[in-house]
Amino acid sequence: MSDVVTLERKGAIAVVTVNNPPVNALGIAVREGLQQSFKAAEADPDVKAIVLVCEGMTFMAGADIKEFGKPPKEPSLPDVVNGIEAGSKPSVAVIHGTALGGGLEVAVSCHYRIAVKSAKVGLPEVKLGLLPGAGGTQRLPRLVGVAKALDMIVSGNPIGAVEAHDLGVIDELVEGDLTAAGIAFAEKLLAEGKGPRRTGERTDKLDGVDNAAAVAAKRAEIEKKMPGLFSPQRCVSAVEAAFALPLAEGLKRERELFAECLVSPQRAALVHAFFSERQASKINDLPKDTPVRDVKSAAVIGGGTMGVGIAICFANAGIPVKILEISSEARDKALERARDTYGMSVKRGSLTQDALEQRMTLISGVTDYADLSDVDVVVEAVFEDMGVKQKVFEALDANCKPGAILASNTSSLDLNAIAQFTKRPQDVVGLHFFSPANVMRLLEVVRGEKTAKDVLATAMAIGKKLKKVSVPVGVCDGFVGNRMVFQYGRESEFLLEEGGTPEQIDGALRKFGLAMGPFAMRDLSGLDIGLAIRTRQRQTLPAEFKLPVVLDKMAEAGLLGQKTGKGFYVYEKGSRTPLPNPELPAIMEAASKEQGIERRELSDEYIIERTIYALINEGAKILEEGIAQRASDIDVIYLNGYGFPAHQGGPMFYADAVGLDRVYARICEFHEQHGAWWKPAALLEKLAKEGRKFADL
Repeated sequence: MSDVVTLERKGAIAVVTVNNPPVNALGIAVREGLQQSFKAAEADPDVKAIVLVCEGMTFMAGADIKEFGKPPKEPSLPDVVNGIEAGSKPSVAVIHGTALGGGLEVAVSCHYRIAVKSAKVGLPEVKLGLLPGAGGTQRLPRLVGVAKALDMIVSGNPIGAVEAHDLGVIDELVEGDLTAAGIAFAEKLLAEGKGPRRTGERTDKLDGVDNAAAVAAKRAEIEKKMPGLFSPQRCVSAVEAAFALPLAEGLKRERELFAECLVSPQRAALVHAFFSERQASKINDLPKDTPVRDVKSAAVIGGGTMGVGIAICFANAGIPVKILEISSEARDKALERARDTYGMSVKRGSLTQDALEQRMTLISGVTDYADLSDVDVVVEAVFEDMGVKQKVFEALDANCKPGAILASNTSSLDLNAIAQFTKRPQDVVGLHFFSPANVMRLLEVVRGEKTAKDVLATAMAIGKKLKKVSVPVGVCDGFVGNRMVFQYGRESEFLLEEGGTPEQIDGALRKFGLAMGPFAMRDLSGLDIGLAIRTRQRQTLPAEFKLPVVLDKMAEAGLLGQKTGKGFYVYEKGSRTPLPNPELPAIMEAASKEQGIERRELSDEYIIERTIYALINEGAKILEEGIAQRASDIDVIYLNGYGFPAHQGGPMFYADAVGLDRVYARICEFHEQHGAWWKPAALLEKLAKEGRKFADL
């Protein structure tokens, strides 16, 4: 019927095949082909049933992202799926790979569904600030019930085919040739005299259940866990229509709510985040055909929390990894820490005991650098001290094979200086993981001035293998993420000295959408890390760059965060829940007095401007210096490494949304009031005066 959708008759069965690589996205050509093929099969008197199957690695994986932001073209997906469901001949969707978003909406408009066990199905539209707009919110509740539909649609997370079968989304699990399985299932339907079974006409999963209670519970959950997010509550309203209204009216209500999401600023931010993540892996001066080195084995230097987390990342990817420690006792503790980390996953049910044992076979411990002579990549994860790093890299240089990649997990030290501790600086690269390394998605890939292109390409490939969001950055103090977060953290501490409290400042930024406030985050990472950076800066910063003193006074009192049970908050044994620290008010008062500041009331708006605008100004300087390739790369780093709210798009996108003229004017005020730290970035000034955006660069 078209270049991407074909119709072929196999006896009494019409087989509609979609072949639109790489993921059979539902672009205009696929929608036209589906509509035409199903109409043709419906009109053919010799056709008794229809099978829908997809070529390639997957069923239909959703909308065509190339059409995002463009005027819609007919036929719309709702028209296509409504037409499929209305058909008078039984239709069977054969699912493999993923049926996501519009792909699942097409599948549930078919009268029956079969799938291979490895398939996944889901409706992830909420992650782009939308809701399923082609009947997903109306048909899925009719298959799985309101409560489960709410869970799937509001989270956006897919489920496996076995669970989908248990729930009633999938009618049968199959193996072997997809087309043959579809035809066999259709022939069985015909032999048993079964005709169309329209999902939209079903009510059995809606009846006899307290659907209103499920809706109320989900609304309360969203209010607690996702305050301020636009689309999740509208997802709930759409699902509510599935049991409160007839199908036709429910579909109409779904489209109204979809249209509201479509024009939401949050949707623009989430789409920006989606595209930025895909763009981040592209390095401007790195040819696509750059060769990569084989990485079949790895090692990590240091068996602390970070080192073990990195080792787990390699083991999870199926790569054998050695943890080097200074003694057999430390080595054994590192291995025990790895097992305990996996054990927590087993307790949560996200990992089986068998999987734990299999992954632990990939992690071994050593105490001699000579045992690293055969590994392909080594990641150093020792204390942030240049003298310590020097000893490690000299040892690696002496013991590792030629061509091995020598990576540092340093969060702020000069990678170029580290590379000079070896005779092979071209093989040195930064792999800056974020804590906890086995959980956090972000990986800053730090490119030294002598890092070879194939090493850089391999480092990016390693990140992909470890399922990280990898962003290339240049060398400077703190690279991108920590360089910016220093400005944010410093201003947060100044706000403490001016009159704020950790609870108020963290609370204001959580309302803004951050997953964690600056002080809870500091406690998690450890205040000693920030203090070490602060100590170094005091030795080099000009006098006009004033620094807060709260951190110093806390360190003197032994308050180092969760690792000591006390920091900006206190933590009960075995708990990560922050509680007010009764020792802190006196420390803040003393800091204010030392700085000559009279404490006062601070507004949430002022707190947000002082912290977020500090990020923006430093981000502009990073772009000026070429440390980041593009503004969206900075956004990706902050969205994935620092809990910046996705619905705000990242600090640079947020600046564009506020207006660079307004941001620049406020930063000029802060410069006048608070001194040298707030000198506006030249790039920010230029763009603001030209009426341009970071997105224009």
